[in-house]
Amino acid sequence: MLRKFCLVFLGILWGIGVSKAQLVKEYKTPEKNGFDLVHLNFSTYKSVTKLKRIRASEPINIHGHLEQVNIIPTFYHQVEGNILEANLLHKNIESENLGKSITSKLFSGSNTGFGHSWDVGLASNFLYHLDFTLGMGRSEFDLAYLPITQLKVKSASADVQIDYSSDNPNQVQMDTLLVTLNMGSVSVHHANFTNAKQIILEVNYGNIDLDFSTGMSSSSHVIAAVGAGTLRLKLPPESFPIKIKAKTTAMCRTSLPKYLKAIDDQTYVTKGYTANDPRLLDLIIDVGVGSLTVE
Repeated sequence: MLRKFCLVFLGILWGIGVSKAQLVKEYKTPEKNGFDLVHLNFSTYKSVTKLKRIRASEPINIHGHLEQVNIIPTFYHQVEGNILEANLLHKNIESENLGKSITSKLFSGSNTGFGHSWDVGLASNFLYHLDFTLGMGRSEFDLAYLPITQLKVKSASADVQIDYSSDNPNQVQMDTLLVTLNMGSVSVHHANFTNAKQIILEVNYGNIDLDFSTGMSSSSHVIAAVGAGTLRLKLPPESFPIKIKAKTTAMCRTSLPKYLKAIDDQTYVTKGYTANDPRLLDLIIDVGVGSLTVE
């Protein structure tokens, strides 16, 4: 009887150990020639995801720690035309759906984190087009030293941070920087380093922190919208050409700097503004309920 009890007890301990085990996954794209652009399509349902430049000869190096070993990602890559296509899909195959996952995460009071972590390493000698779909979690994108033509991040519930860890801006013109969240926060520091023709940030419930520490080297059209929450916009000096169209409601507290000149009920310009300036920063900011602060 005692022997059976010991076996059962050991079995329980083994089961607990397996349930808490982590699976380490490594993915690389060994191709180095035969393409002009690297397109990474990255999709995960729940994770902490970090992207940065690494010193490597391969275009993509992905390192993952997975909490649940029964949910295995799929990864494939191939060269089509002049594009290296790489796809990572980490899909939730558990019985609970995404809505239930988000609800339990928000209201369970758990401090265990998001369970999975991904480190995405890119090399500085390739041109990148990046698409990230994040179910819920947290992500940090360090774009220093990386030539990026497009970055799109979509998520149900996440905190997204985009920054440059050094004063090394994008060496190519980015067509679009897009972040759309149902719930969460977006922080874009040194947004001028992106060299993006258009920046679109949309959050239904949450916060946007958009920082242009210095002026753009080329014209850029920016849309930043929050349904309910806060939007903070930091502008470069007033000598730079800037136009802002601010759409707010009676339920939004608004704070604008005194140096902005109103040219109609919703539109403001800086002292350095001219309509045809090739460095024009043209912004549309929209807050429904909450607060808007422009500095």
